[in-house]
Amino acid sequence: MTTNASANASTNASTSRPLYGCMGLGGTWGPEPYGPADIAAAEAAVTAALDIGITAFDHADIYRHGKSEAVFGELLARDAGLRARITIQTKCGIRLADGDRPGIYDLRGKTVLRRVEESLTRLRTDVIDVLLLHRPDPLANPDDTAEALASLHAQGMVRRFGVSNMGAAQIAALQARLELPLVVNQLEMSLHQRAWVEAGVLLNTPAAAANGFPFGTLEHCRDHGIRLQAWGALAQGRFTGRQETPQERATAELLAALAERKQVTPETVLLWWLQRHPAGIAPVIGTSDPTRIRSCRQAVAHPPELDHEEWYSLWLTARGEPLP
Repeated sequence: MTTNASANASTNASTSRPLYGCMGLGGTWGPEPYGPADIAAAEAAVTAALDIGITAFDHADIYRHGKSEAVFGELLARDAGLRARITIQTKCGIRLADGDRPGIYDLRGKTVLRRVEESLTRLRTDVIDVLLLHRPDPLANPDDTAEALASLHAQGMVRRFGVSNMGAAQIAALQARLELPLVVNQLEMSLHQRAWVEAGVLLNTPAAAANGFPFGTLEHCRDHGIRLQAWGALAQGRFTGRQETPQERATAELLAALAERKQVTPETVLLWWLQRHPAGIAPVIGTSDPTRIRSCRQAVAHPPELDHEEWYSLWLTARGEPLP
């Protein structure tokens, strides 16, 4: 007989499988076109991700001004069998600054439709597996946005939908207008950016108001089968490379000690800390360094091997003060 505990462990292991984040591919963030060296660098990073068992690749239409998607499309064109082996996820909803015009958010239906068509062209594919709405747009009519998503699905251009950087109420409002289930919410979550986990323990304390994370979002996603993804999962190297504060140095030392004890890399332990959460958080590995990508192998291959006390020790060391 399968117990609830073992079933939950199996579910968490599958939903917390890391993705590769492609924001670092495609050269510069400027107007310069990508070249052969950028294609080669992208190929090395994607090959490293595939080598460690990653099959889901995360994009956004704004990454490198579209060059991340375009250079990935070059790789798909070179390997006819690659597309069938992977899942492609991309995002729309942010318009970058252009000259005197500041960056804005835009989830109007017509904009969503146009941006998806442009992403498909750059990626050289006929379907996006998962489309995320990148940021909430206060001016967007949710009925109009939902209609655009339904149209994209009906035309076979997008298989599934999700959101990014949204709270429970925003997700529920969109879902109420959409027959298709929202399947992903991607948020910044790491041992450095801890507001998501702190929100649940700072209730009824003076620090709660300053936390900022929409309380109840993790619970809403878990209850509605919405997969949580963590961008910035490696904390920009704060605990596995550069350390800027005594707190970060103490956390890096503990991370290294745990890694040595478990005979894995510090990057693996850092990702395990996210994956160990019962919500089944899937880290997005965003580095473009093939060596660092491969250092995450055990986080892809094995369930997190952190016990209750080890998980808390990392959290408390990173936060630098006792729990309330």
